[in-house]
Amino acid sequence: MTTFKENDVHVVAPEVAISFFKGIMPFSTLEEKTLRSLAHHCRIDFFPKGTRILTADTTELTHLYLIQRGGVKAFLEDDNGEVTLKDFRGEGAYIGALAIIRNTPANLNIETVEDTFCFLLPREIFLDLIENQASFAHFYLKSFSEKIVSTAYNELRHHKIARRSNEDLYLFSIKVGDLVKTIRKVVSSATIQEAAALMSEHHVGCLLVHAVDDPEKIIGIITDRDLRKKVVAAGLDFQQPVQSIMSGPVQTVLSQALCFDVLLKMMATGVHHLAVERTGRIIGVITSHDIMLLQGHSPYYLLKEIRGQQQITDLYPLAKKIPEVIRGLIGEGAKAGNITQMIAILNDHILERMLTLLEKELGIPPVPYCWLLMGSEGRREQTFKTDQDNAILYADPADEAQREAAETYFKAFAAKAIEHLVNCGYPLCPGEVMAINPRWCQPLSAWKHYFERWVADPDPQELRYATIFFDFRAGFGEALLAEELRNHLNKQIAGRELFLFHLSRQCTEIRVPLSFFKNFIVEKDGEHKNRLDIKRQGLTPFVNFARVLALKFGIKETNTLARLKALMEGELILGELWSAASEAYELQMQQRLVHQLRQIEAGINPDNYIDPADLSDLERRMLKEAFTVIERLYGVLDQMYPVT
Repeated sequence: MTTFKENDVHVVAPEVAISFFKGIMPFSTLEEKTLRSLAHHCRIDFFPKGTRILTADTTELTHLYLIQRGGVKAFLEDDNGEVTLKDFRGEGAYIGALAIIRNTPANLNIETVEDTFCFLLPREIFLDLIENQASFAHFYLKSFSEKIVSTAYNELRHHKIARRSNEDLYLFSIKVGDLVKTIRKVVSSATIQEAAALMSEHHVGCLLVHAVDDPEKIIGIITDRDLRKKVVAAGLDFQQPVQSIMSGPVQTVLSQALCFDVLLKMMATGVHHLAVERTGRIIGVITSHDIMLLQGHSPYYLLKEIRGQQQITDLYPLAKKIPEVIRGLIGEGAKAGNITQMIAILNDHILERMLTLLEKELGIPPVPYCWLLMGSEGRREQTFKTDQDNAILYADPADEAQREAAETYFKAFAAKAIEHLVNCGYPLCPGEVMAINPRWCQPLSAWKHYFERWVADPDPQELRYATIFFDFRAGFGEALLAEELRNHLNKQIAGRELFLFHLSRQCTEIRVPLSFFKNFIVEKDGEHKNRLDIKRQGLTPFVNFARVLALKFGIKETNTLARLKALMEGELILGELWSAASEAYELQMQQRLVHQLRQIEAGINPDNYIDPADLSDLERRMLKEAFTVIERLYGVLDQMYPVT
């Protein structure tokens, strides 16, 4: 166990320090005796907002700083005074560890962004822990490694996408806990009029509602919209308790969540106010308005525009704004998984609004239906060039008359929908996997039969369908129909090892795009000579691998990263393989997105062909490392489904 000298001064109550250490990594892994010894050697300092704690290349670190309360920003400043923001750090974060370990002056400028308290641990004691506590050293090495990878991604991004002057690192650097203002709440027994007066007094658009007997127990929320819709418009008595109009329970996010993740949650759920939770306690509310103020090109602005349209033709120009919004996200530092999620959400909202308006135009459908999304749309992995892959699944008609009515209605519905989607910029599928094809506009029983046949008779053509249709998800309409079809499919596949064997063999037929000497294998001739197809050669093996195992183990997720994570969480693949595969997949997807964005900005139709000569040394090295992961995936499949 690590021990320290006895003559150090106590400047902070040991129990306070021990309680703090137990709540943060890696100190929480230390023994009680070591923590008690540490507590006798640390002190606490207060730094008012705007204090420069460290100056890059100047400050010699005598202590490790651990933020107990408040927050700081880390930044660099060049000779011209231009500031580059690197990071925001809040409660529990550390400052100065890398400089102490490297025995150098501070490597970043650190300045408080609010009144901040820090525990200060002498550098000698910190170095002693690094030397003698293996888990302690591992934590910091891992942390530094992740920051280096993050820096490498930033370099890749800035090398390819020039930042515009009005863009700043906001959505991906600020945590919602940094945006929350003073919590405003009202007791549930207060009248509506009292609550409205409180909102007016504090100039806020919402109040949290707490229980009568416990001010810390949040049971609901009321917003200005509730006052308009549930009170004024409905003629409700203002003297009713606020509990009668509140929404509850309140949906929450953690204070450490990035604004981008919160934005995704708001857009996916349609909830505009989320309570912010820190260490089990609600500390305030984050609203869509707070996040929209962060960014002029916020996806939320586009979402609101889409939802507000009353004419289908007015959706056409909005769909074409998506690349501009996505450009901003790439510039801000979004990883590929974030970007494809956002593209899917925006595309889904375009589809939802368009089909809603189309229903109004054509009248109520004769039977419930579900608009299915297939292929990359089904996996939520669209990029800037995504053909339509869709179908219609409708409930089995009760009689012949209803069958004829359904066929007539959905034929007209599909024809108009496909035409509108083309006008929105979504190209037709060359293979005609679209709802306009009568084969892919069928009742539930017919779809069940399709899947039964594909699983029972896995010839090459049926296996080709597997790569498109087995990744389906509900895009609009009655989602329960899609869920029933998914359950039916999983039942059909259970125990069908021959089908999975053929699917696995099909997967490993795609050659790893590296030669024996680890050079890229590129197109030998034709339009794309000396380029490699990063979608087919690089990304598809990961998609196929995740699909085979998801089908084998009955995992309902369709997104590749989500499938890999579900496999890891179910201990069906090793955690290390999950980590390597996820990182390799994201890196390639990032390359693909940046490549396509550059083509769009140059007026070229986006494709998937990348010229290795255009990549930097670092990019080529990282891409080769990503390709080597494919061999490991194939090894898993070969072991699971050996050729005898």
